[in-house]
Amino acid sequence: MSIRLIGLLLLIAATPVGAAAPAGLTVKTGETWQFSLFRGQPVRAHKARPDAKPAPGQIQVTVRSLLGTTMTISSNNPTAFTYRAELIGAEKPVAARSCALPPDGRLSFESWPQRADAVRLSDFKVAPKGGSCP
Repeated sequence: MSIRLIGLLLLIAATPVGAAAPAGLTVKTGETWQFSLFRGQPVRAHKARPDAKPAPGQIQVTVRSLLGTTMTISSNNPTAFTYRAELIGAEKPVAARSCALPPDGRLSFESWPQRADAVRLSDFKVAPKGGSCP
């Protein structure tokens, strides 16, 4: 075995399992973020003003505490997406029901009765034609 291969194997073995950050973007209550997608995950995320409009190819999300937790989300993409939403609070994250994110800047409004400190968004996928609301 070559020295390089042995070094690589030692490096892989020394990498802690579970050290990776959770996938997705966590948006705290009261915040607005804009981001793009890469392989179904939010990338190039940055805070934005709630009245801002997402640039072409970007998604904007705002989370508020109103009758539980509410989220407005819009996508300036030509494609509709489904995604995973998790409510983050004092205990472990709770998967939340979410509808398809419509294309072309149309606004989607989500509301959950649970009060959350934040919402984590991840695993965006192209939505079936006509959208979905599981």
